[in-house]
Amino acid sequence: MTPSLMIANRQTWFGNGTIQRLIPLLQAEPQTTLLFTCRSFLNGAIYASLAGALTPLLAGCEVVSHEASPQEIDLWVERWRGKVQRVVAIGGGSVLDAAKAFAALVEHPLPAIRYMEKVGDSQISGATLPLIAIPTTAGTGSEVTQNAVITDTQVTKVKASLRHPNFVPQTAILDPELLKGVPDNILAYCAIDAFTHLFESYLSNASSSLSREMSLTGIRHFLNAWPALKHSDNAREAIMQASYLGGLTLSIAGLGVIHGIAGEVGALRDYHHGQICGRLLLPFLELLDDSVHPLQRALMAELAQRLFPDVQDSPERHLIDFITRNAVAPFWQDELPLTHQERAIVLEKSNSKNSWLTYSLEQRQLLIDGAFLIE
Repeated sequence: MTPSLMIANRQTWFGNGTIQRLIPLLQAEPQTTLLFTCRSFLNGAIYASLAGALTPLLAGCEVVSHEASPQEIDLWVERWRGKVQRVVAIGGGSVLDAAKAFAALVEHPLPAIRYMEKVGDSQISGATLPLIAIPTTAGTGSEVTQNAVITDTQVTKVKASLRHPNFVPQTAILDPELLKGVPDNILAYCAIDAFTHLFESYLSNASSSLSREMSLTGIRHFLNAWPALKHSDNAREAIMQASYLGGLTLSIAGLGVIHGIAGEVGALRDYHHGQICGRLLLPFLELLDDSVHPLQRALMAELAQRLFPDVQDSPERHLIDFITRNAVAPFWQDELPLTHQERAIVLEKSNSKNSWLTYSLEQRQLLIDGAFLIE
């Protein structure tokens, strides 16, 4: 049996209205607190209901509008070093990752880029400020992962992580009501990202019986939520659970070739990460349908038996049809260009991660060409 290690939050609140737990949590242990958030949350009704009680508990607020760069993180660290003792993050994956990176790097002496995977030259320690993570989207699972993704599109052209078990937020608050009002395309991008985490971790060569069971549970939540994301309270609860489980399973088992390519595309183009993953997922399912790898075939047979036993089509073809037929927004239809040079860079840098087989350059190009408009 494959051993597995699961690292999770000390506290996880789940359910409608649980964001109201934030104020008592902050009051119970008074500390100088910095808020990382996004403009959409600050402009919304839930923030308006909290602002009167929340603002006096904060030292300040940083607004995150995109995936944070190492240069931006360095500016935040310079502004707040020695002035805050705790961080609260309320927003999507980019907000949570920025807050996690700041919470760690404010406790480290060197610039962010020196600690980044792929390009850094210094070992990051587990030193970090305590963090409360409250996602307003359901996709990345960043509220329960140990990595903080940083994107440098200017200097190194690298998308990479800071990673340590201590970087898992101490507290996560999962309130499905925060998904209300999210635009359809963002709902779709984030949800398909959650599915990709669950699916790739299920197929991972580092998966265990525990992580695969969690992946299947998360995929079941996704299948229930996907057709009703826009209108159903139950769907919002289900997709938030799927996202959380995706964060847990990717931490246990790692991801595959889709994310091995997506990270390199994200370093070159400012496309939504979930849309990139969803675009790569569809040609990957076609490639997987032709696979004769015995373990991949066995895992897909088990997935089909557990989740849709009455379907006669192949599980891969069924998933392609289900995803495209029931999507709240057609994420695969927008023309997302890559230049020939960018494709070459992605092919050179991408890898198969924790896949059971090493995907060839020709196979990875097939996935890229199926997902993007090559100019």
